[in-house]
Amino acid sequence: EAMNTEILMLELDFIQSVVEILGPNHADAIRTAVVGNMINGQAGTLLKTLNERPLASVLSSFNGETGTVSGRKKNLYVTRFPGDVSASQLNELREEVTGILRSSQPGDEALLVLQSGGGTVTGYGLAAAQLLRFKSAGMKLTVCVEQVAASGGYMMCCTADRIVASPFAVLGSIGVISEVPNAYERLKEEGIEFQTITAGKYKRTVTPTKKITKEDIKKSTEDIQEIFNLFKNFVGAQRPQLDIENVATGDTWFGQDALDRGLCDEIATADDILLEFVDAGYDLYEVAYDPAPEGVGGLFAGGLPGSSSVANEAGVAGWRGVF
Repeated sequence: EAMNTEILMLELDFIQSVVEILGPNHADAIRTAVVGNMINGQAGTLLKTLNERPLASVLSSFNGETGTVSGRKKNLYVTRFPGDVSASQLNELREEVTGILRSSQPGDEALLVLQSGGGTVTGYGLAAAQLLRFKSAGMKLTVCVEQVAASGGYMMCCTADRIVASPFAVLGSIGVISEVPNAYERLKEEGIEFQTITAGKYKRTVTPTKKITKEDIKKSTEDIQEIFNLFKNFVGAQRPQLDIENVATGDTWFGQDALDRGLCDEIATADDILLEFVDAGYDLYEVAYDPAPEGVGGLFAGGLPGSSSVANEAGVAGWRGVF
């Protein structure tokens, strides 16, 4: 009863403001239509439909009368990362994570469809750090692996709250590798000698053109081991349920074997998971950042004929059909 009274007073204040704006000539008609005619005792539309009005529905969401978050459906933001050796998709991932975090509300979730066999330490380290932004913001992240998430790909994968792998997806390869071809002996045969001048004992160790010493091999091995320890500790911190010493061997496992070792949480395809969110009542949005080629922004700087400034800004910024 108290809620209904409060709603009524709010709406009457609103009607009073409308009457003041429209002027006294329309006051009687508005009062009769909305409040009612006190002479014949007939109530107006406002009083007849107290429980069906939009304002009542909105306020009821704050009283726990719906199963949604604050009267709205939850959102699932879906993005994709088809990674290569250099993690060249990193800039797009950065923008997509930022866009999702800026657009999301409490209760929303993110899903990444990941495909990567790994690559550079710095590239995939930064890609994993981008995904950690979801965790820092308190937003749940699901990663779906359809084919492979190995090495740096698994470094990204392990940041998720939920890892889903398809039955024959390959996961793991928690290890580090470094390969450098060496042509010193062949160059020597051809009478070609490279002179490398450095400052700093370990500024150059293993290179393609110098004679490799035992000390060079020892230092490079120490560097690789240090990177491996960082990789292993990172994965162990993100997935403490893993027997990290047992899986951080550089080996890979398919689907069910990966699940048995704790590298993923369940076996399913990305399509199954997306339908699961739909059935749970989520609205799904696919997010993609597609930057315009250099020079295009300036071409349309003045705006496109018949288009809004918002649309032009979105296009120049690089968002193409985001949601």
